[in-house]
Amino acid sequence: MYYNGDIITMVGDSAEYAEAVVVKDGKILFVGAKEEAMKQAGEGHQMVDLQGKTMVPGFIDAHGHFVYYGRNQLDADLAGVKNIPELINRMKEHIKNVSEGAWVVGMGYNPLLMEEKRHPTAEELDQISPGRPIMVVHTSGHGGSMNTALMKLVKIDASTKDPEGGEYLRKPGSKDILGPMEETALIAVRNQRPKAGPEEMKKIIEYASRSWLKSGQTTAMECGMGLGADDIDIVRFAIDNKLLALDLVVFAKESETDNLINAAYSVGQAYTDKPGKDGAVALLEARPDMDKRYANHVRLGGIKFWLDGNPVTAWMSQDYHTPPPGRGKHYRGYSQIPDSVLHAFFDKYWKTNMQINMHVLGDAASEQALRIIENIIKKQGMSDHRPVFVHAGYLREDQIKRIKQVGGIPTYLSASFYTGADINEPLWGKERAANANAAKSVLNNGGIFTISHDAPITAPELLPGVWTAVTRKALSGRIVGEHQRVTPFQAMKSITAWAAYQIKEEKTKGTLEAGKLADLVILDKNPLKVDADSIQNIVIVETIKEGKTVYKK
Repeated sequence: MYYNGDIITMVGDSAEYAEAVVVKDGKILFVGAKEEAMKQAGEGHQMVDLQGKTMVPGFIDAHGHFVYYGRNQLDADLAGVKNIPELINRMKEHIKNVSEGAWVVGMGYNPLLMEEKRHPTAEELDQISPGRPIMVVHTSGHGGSMNTALMKLVKIDASTKDPEGGEYLRKPGSKDILGPMEETALIAVRNQRPKAGPEEMKKIIEYASRSWLKSGQTTAMECGMGLGADDIDIVRFAIDNKLLALDLVVFAKESETDNLINAAYSVGQAYTDKPGKDGAVALLEARPDMDKRYANHVRLGGIKFWLDGNPVTAWMSQDYHTPPPGRGKHYRGYSQIPDSVLHAFFDKYWKTNMQINMHVLGDAASEQALRIIENIIKKQGMSDHRPVFVHAGYLREDQIKRIKQVGGIPTYLSASFYTGADINEPLWGKERAANANAAKSVLNNGGIFTISHDAPITAPELLPGVWTAVTRKALSGRIVGEHQRVTPFQAMKSITAWAAYQIKEEKTKGTLEAGKLADLVILDKNPLKVDADSIQNIVIVETIKEGKTVYKK
């Protein structure tokens, strides 16, 4: 029994507090008055004094890349590099710890914040090691660069055509490859990276698990299975070896859908239909909520599409205010997925449990999604599909209303607003930048939103995103789009109750109610009572998954 703290149930439209929570066999038995809690807990129960701390439901990752993040922890950290020489030096240090034959990879640089305002070229990356394959990836994950050795290894040269929705940058006045690559071009190269071995797989899962749990998340997401060629193998390894202490919902990159469905079926055969095969504990013995979708804490959630790219390639319906370097006057970004492909998937999965998540940063990308969903509704009728508009960087007011009408949910990468607002304003113009992450407009139109971190694009933490949604503060200290601020309670709903609804698990997660999973987080301070600027500094004291402590500071 937990008592003597601010226990926020996250039920309803305003903050409701309980005096005590009773947990039994992995589920919440009772929430309410302390006196009744004592009766419900019975004799011999354990009393846990919160000592004035705050308890809330376990945080839910509404959009992240759990496996991708874990793998990146094995790569060089390029966050914050100020110029290309510094990037090269960090990679030279990293290469000392990379085994022969493996790719040398770095992640996290931002060209717009570097002195050169561009990606490094192949020739510059050759300075690290001319004979070894080297790849560096932009902080957004939507661009990067490769050296000459990697080009030869993956057989990309002047004769290689740009894939639809992507580009290999060329040397001026030539078709020769310069090194930088964007969007689907990067994906085509990244998919050829050698697979991880068992030891690396274990490290990947452990790195990611530790980071998510430390941040109070009891449900994680991999929203892009297939970005790496061995993603499915890594998750299956985690299932077989029972490595996860939190739940993981996976969404297949659209091109990997069939592979992931087949893998999910084989997991189901091993863990549900044939309990005990190969010594595995059957699913129904492992989960107190009896959710048959999970096998050793993993379930298949649906499919992920990338309809456009990062802030520099976001697909807009109107010209950029100031085009990025190398782009023409009427630049509007570009699309990545043909209508026919997206339509076929919605037509097939609209009335199934396979949710479709769509990366849409610009309003033209969201328009493509809405147009297709609206056509599917005319054809098949409404369903409880809950399509997710990932990032939804800039939405027009009419689109916000239509997203609500089709049952959609935008999930905002709020933490990146802090670092990106000052960069986006010159690119997109003041009006679009001020209405980026339009959380308040969504609420005003009767919808809900969620806050996500998109790790490794930002750290796998949700409270910084809550802080940004509440303050709308940019790195420069300016307040950008004050009219889109939300309350601390609304922001907290977006990482608990509303996030549970987004992933279709609201019956078992997201609020503190009897019968739900005992997924809990203890904070050192109450985000609803501290000064708004202090929210980002609140400390996760303890994370509890199904009644068991899985992280403690």
